[in-house]
Amino acid sequence: MESESNNKVSNGLDGSTGAECMARRGNTCELILRVVALALTVAAAIVLGVDKQTKVVPIQIAPTLPAVNIVAQAKWHYLSALVYAVVANIIASIYAAISIVIMLGSRKGKASIRLGQMAGVADLLMVGLLFSANGAALAIGLMGYKGNSHVRWNKVCNVFDKFCDQVAVSILLYLLAALAFTALVAITLLTFHKRFPSKS
Repeated sequence: MESESNNKVSNGLDGSTGAECMARRGNTCELILRVVALALTVAAAIVLGVDKQTKVVPIQIAPTLPAVNIVAQAKWHYLSALVYAVVANIIASIYAAISIVIMLGSRKGKASIRLGQMAGVADLLMVGLLFSANGAALAIGLMGYKGNSHVRWNKVCNVFDKFCDQVAVSILLYLLAALAFTALVAITLLTFHKRFPSKS
């Protein structure tokens, strides 16, 4: 009678142990985070990749002459920082898609542990890549909003407001994607800490 009650406590409803249930929950959480990371990176790449705006800008050539209206365009690929951000997001989204497929197809065993280790390292690389892309895009975005009087770079977001707003949205999406990958790294570290506890 006691052994039956012990089995009920130690086993889940389907006969699995508590450790297996925790592992299943961890895998489900990891899968959800990978799907979220994929969605965010794809959305960020699309939002920035289609970003462009055309405006008629009056330019004063000389104080005595009237202003000349010139058609000006703002496109994401005119700025190397934004090109880097788009490429970084494409790389991160491809990795996220591949990691989801591998995770769904992997089974338990030594191969699964090795895949988990490699995924942890790759997740960490994606965190670095996305945060660096976010920093580059944010730096050029602030330059667009405020300008830089020391090097005589005028602010452009007062003219290309829609373009700058779209860049700001993509920067927010980059940040959220980077945080999703950071959470994946944390889950990997916790998983290996539970699997290989320190002997003290």
